[in-house]
Amino acid sequence: MQGYIRKMRIDILTIFPQMFEATFGFGIFKRAIDNGLVNINPVNIRDYAHDKHHTTDDYPYGGGAGMVMKPEPIFEAVAAIKSGLKDKEANLPVIMLSPQGRLFSHKIAQELAQQSHIVLICGHYEGVDERVAEHLATDTISIGDYVITGGELPAMVVADAVLRLVPGVLGSEESPLEDSHARGLLEYPQYTRPADYQGWKVPEILLSGNHARIAKWRREQIIKRTLENRPELLDNAELGLEDKKLVKRMMDKDNKIHIDRES
Repeated sequence: MQGYIRKMRIDILTIFPQMFEATFGFGIFKRAIDNGLVNINPVNIRDYAHDKHHTTDDYPYGGGAGMVMKPEPIFEAVAAIKSGLKDKEANLPVIMLSPQGRLFSHKIAQELAQQSHIVLICGHYEGVDERVAEHLATDTISIGDYVITGGELPAMVVADAVLRLVPGVLGSEESPLEDSHARGLLEYPQYTRPADYQGWKVPEILLSGNHARIAKWRREQIIKRTLENRPELLDNAELGLEDKKLVKRMMDKDNKIHIDRES
């Protein structure tokens, strides 16, 4: 439909909703919110705890250190979100942030960006009651092989990576297409003014005005950077014939340098 603007809503279940007000209250995302492209809704899990202290955690069955987040407030918070939807049976993605989840990537961000509405659950303490993962969450995502104090920072990372892919959020539709990992490879190096800073000069080709040569140089830099820093990405990247020839030349050159150094 002509003139249609796709909107994205993210509900974030957390015991620290103030953290998200600071994160998304400035810059690109604030403009996107003000323009109606994005709706970021922190939901305080404590609002769905019914005891006088609004308790969201308890001791683990079987013993052990730390506390575990209770299932009831989380289930009720998601139920309240779903009750406000037009289609109560909609397949709403409910994602738990956990070091036990599948590793987050640009590809997953692209998948989630196709949704109009997702829910993120921020764990805390020693974790979340397993019944949330088994009977409520539709997916579990980790941002890396390490542990931090809570799911708020991972939720911010996921939300940031997803929302910037929503059309109109970055202003230019081409911006996310040139990012590192957007096409499975790392981005080419970027430069701006001054052309000469403390004797470090911008590559002359970027000042030439020859767009064909610049495009070729940038492609070469993409392959070079990926080969040097993340060579494993080349295994799954869609490479053309010229790209494959370039990879081979660069690898042959590196091997020759390595042999020369050892001889």
